[in-house]
Amino acid sequence: MPIRTHRGRAAVYRRLWGWPLRSPKHLLAAVVLFAGLATGVGLLLPEPQLDSPQQRGSQQASSGGPDEAAVAAERRAAKAPPTISVPQGGPAPAAPSPEGLTTAEAWGRAWVTHPPGTDSQQWLQRLRPHTTAEFITVMSSVDPANVPSTEVTGPAAPLESTSGSMDVRLPTNAGELEILVIRTGQGWKVADYTKVG
Repeated sequence: MPIRTHRGRAAVYRRLWGWPLRSPKHLLAAVVLFAGLATGVGLLLPEPQLDSPQQRGSQQASSGGPDEAAVAAERRAAKAPPTISVPQGGPAPAAPSPEGLTTAEAWGRAWVTHPPGTDSQQWLQRLRPHTTAEFITVMSSVDPANVPSTEVTGPAAPLESTSGSMDVRLPTNAGELEILVIRTGQGWKVADYTKVG
């Protein structure tokens, strides 16, 4: 007898799709049936034809194409992973620049010069000619009243130097500063400092 209503058709579909969930035996049978069906389809389908450079090279060689050396080079190029060059070390050391040492000393003198009543804008204006634009924004958060040093007590001494930067130690009356001076388009400028002692 034919199914004449949508309700009857839905009941048939529900019965078919619900069959694997009726019991564990039905579920196992459905999984085995599906796996067998997938394996059978996989065995019946033909192998995919890959169009790789190795296959093209062997086809050209057999058909009188380019010589074997060119084919071998193409195969090596296809198999070789990309090379990445990583620098082995940092920049080469160089003699300390006198201009960089002068900049560090001038910055140090401006850093320790903050008489009582000096506001931070006046202090920053004295530091600005010797400081990079990026570091002057960091220095704007420093209150000059919190700087304990009041004078530079000796010359700047280079610790490490390359052609583009120097680490300089500058003694003050409240300890030593380690100053990073870098070469910019406007000459040597202070890019960072650390209180050492």
